[in-house]
Amino acid sequence: MTASLRKIGTSDLEVFPLALGGNVFGWTADEETSFAVLDAYTAAGGNFVDTADSYSSWVEGNKGGESETIIGKWLKARGNRSDVVVATKVSQHPEYPGLTAANIKAAADASLRRLDTDYIDLYYTHFDKPEVPVEEIIGALDELVRAGKVRHIAASNISPERLRASLDFSDREGLARYVALQPHYNLVSRDTYEGPLQDLAAREGLAAVPYFALASGFLTGKYRPGTQVDSARAGSAAKHLESERGQKVLTALDEIAAAHDAPVATVALAWLAGRPTVTAPIASARTVEQLPALLGVAELELTQEESERLTQASA
Repeated sequence: MTASLRKIGTSDLEVFPLALGGNVFGWTADEETSFAVLDAYTAAGGNFVDTADSYSSWVEGNKGGESETIIGKWLKARGNRSDVVVATKVSQHPEYPGLTAANIKAAADASLRRLDTDYIDLYYTHFDKPEVPVEEIIGALDELVRAGKVRHIAASNISPERLRASLDFSDREGLARYVALQPHYNLVSRDTYEGPLQDLAAREGLAAVPYFALASGFLTGKYRPGTQVDSARAGSAAKHLESERGQKVLTALDEIAAAHDAPVATVALAWLAGRPTVTAPIASARTVEQLPALLGVAELELTQEESERLTQASA
């Protein structure tokens, strides 16, 4: 598969139009399966892997960092570190909570050890902590960039006000500047990103890398009235079936997918990939068999009419 790479904001990072989510590694995908998924993704031209230091601390017996550890082992085994853009995050690991300067630096070092690498390509603040001044956060992140431990910085789950303050401080002091955002954004969850946050990203040249791009699996089309789906995220996905918006979106997705002879998931991702500011949606696969529907976003281009139909259905 030959896909045009997309640039992440004002950075020098060029990525495949689908980021592979690492949240399932060490959770619903064991190490062997995770390696197979990563191999298949990169074999298809993928080069953008997203994780966080807290994945998957919510699983009984896990401590956090399991996903990073698996990715690190895979990178070492394949010898392909320079070919893969690795994104990870700070603030939610049970042993490294928050965004104080000291914690950011300690958490970054722990992530580097687990990833078995000496640099992180894209380092996100996972959840903003309004009690910590943006000056302290940006200052610590800038130190990591200057030390060569981080190439570029980004933010996830942040308000427009805090983002604006962060960018202003970076510009005023000549420090590292956010190049990307990771918002919760998909066809059935548009409200948190569209509006002031998206407008700010567009004005400032920030790339959006949306998470929950398939609404925990709902936008794959496998959740239908009366069906049972064996998934750890079935509950959060199935709730969309109860809404009028969810039903309208599924109907539109079904018809457009049929017209393209494409999976529903591919169409949902293609809509998202075509939205203003979006560089690459994030989607995860717990099996190799789930990958083709995700990778198809690199080749499927919706018509303006199809895109608008989905936009209206999801309004």
